[in-house]
Amino acid sequence: MNSERIIRIMAGSFVLISLLLGASASPLYHSSYWLWLAVFVGFNLLQSGFTRFCPAELILWKLGVKSGSDQTGCAIR
Repeated sequence: MNSERIIRIMAGSFVLISLLLGASASPLYHSSYWLWLAVFVGFNLLQSGFTRFCPAELILWKLGVKSGSDQTGCAIR
């Protein structure tokens, strides 16, 4: 699995978890402050689309995960 797929899985998971914990209609509701995690992930995805800088990918590279072969996602080339 390459870094771009891992980042997409991580981002989707973080958004879903923050919605489960932050939405008052959720059976797992804890605090509405969890919604800020979804805002952070969304903002990071937006800025990485423009700048091609993604902190999560830098961390994955240092852990030895290979980059994706295509030019999409938040890859730094």
